[in-house]
Amino acid sequence: MSLDRRSLLTGVAAAPFAFARAAHAQGTPTIKIGVLNDQSGVYRDISGPTSVACVRQAIQDFGSHGFNVEVLVGDHQNKPDVGSNIARQWIDRDGVDVLVDVPNSAVGLAVNGVAREKNKVYLNSTSATADLTGAQCSPNTIHWTYDTYMLAKSTGGAMVKAGGDSWFFITADYAFGHALERDTTNFVKSAGGRIVGGVRHPLSNTDYSSFLVQAQSSRAKVIGLANAGADTVNTVKQAAEFGITRRGTKIAVLLMFLNDVHALGLQAAQGLVLTETFYWDLNDRTRAFTNRVKPHLAGSMPAMSHAGCYSAVLHYLKTAADMGAAQAKADGAATVTRMKAMPTDDDCFGAGRIREDGRKLHPAYLFEVKTPAESKGAWDYYKLLQTTPADEAWRPLNEGGCSLVRS
Repeated sequence: MSLDRRSLLTGVAAAPFAFARAAHAQGTPTIKIGVLNDQSGVYRDISGPTSVACVRQAIQDFGSHGFNVEVLVGDHQNKPDVGSNIARQWIDRDGVDVLVDVPNSAVGLAVNGVAREKNKVYLNSTSATADLTGAQCSPNTIHWTYDTYMLAKSTGGAMVKAGGDSWFFITADYAFGHALERDTTNFVKSAGGRIVGGVRHPLSNTDYSSFLVQAQSSRAKVIGLANAGADTVNTVKQAAEFGITRRGTKIAVLLMFLNDVHALGLQAAQGLVLTETFYWDLNDRTRAFTNRVKPHLAGSMPAMSHAGCYSAVLHYLKTAADMGAAQAKADGAATVTRMKAMPTDDDCFGAGRIREDGRKLHPAYLFEVKTPAESKGAWDYYKLLQTTPADEAWRPLNEGGCSLVRS
């Protein structure tokens, strides 16, 4: 029985997810998918077990097409050396064909290199750095769900248009935070704004009080948070405790997910403006996908990062069926080339395509978090402010510096 909107809002009991792997017929190819993400740390809620469940949902929805599919799961612990070592072992020892998810841009860039060296497919959903389709683009990588350029343009651009012309950044001190601050700075300055200061913090920081004091002292109209996951949640919580927004300062949450809003609660998160490329209650197709996967999520809900894992794997499997599983396993770059040639279409993102530089194209949505009074139930958190079409949301093809793009 499918769930209607009211059922989704009030929640249903989560049932254990039983993933029935196809029996190994003699001579039948087996595609192995490695879901590499954060299972225990700061990015667990935006990747972790929910990403794995969404990958398995894609396999289930794909059905049987003449080959078997296996899923391996690894925790990279947000360490580039751990992530790249797992990727190498999976490929060399276990025969993994596809690497999926990979939050943390430093880890994502490392895995990007391994996939290219080993000629395997890397379907990135959760690393945000736009360098994956720029200077670090690869014929083996597709950047699926979001990136720092799109986030900076959507959320950062909206804040500047609303009068936020002076910024102070609180930035995660690694590749993702640097890229997000850089791209947002470019949009702020191009709109006539200015940057009055900034601080950088280590991953999994807990105390943001000194950073928030510096931000207040700068008299910036906007405090830009170039961090993610639990780091963002903790920063917003402490900003609320300081009463920063009550004094007129705006908080620009440059990357936030539905699960982060849930962790904060509407009382603390209300009024925040953020960008996602998927929301469970966006349309009939997103609700249909959520109906199918929600019983396997142990009370959680999918955000755009999780939806990206589903969408990317589903398109890969369609491509493998089209070109033949044996050929897809043999040549990762050729498989990515075929994926780019085939239009994409799924319940999470609708119709789309993949550019030459590996950028997956779909619309971006600017949301405002509802007040507790506006919400009709659990997980009813967003109201849509504006939609940026797919052909306008992403960095222009000729501006990324990707070597795969013909001049």
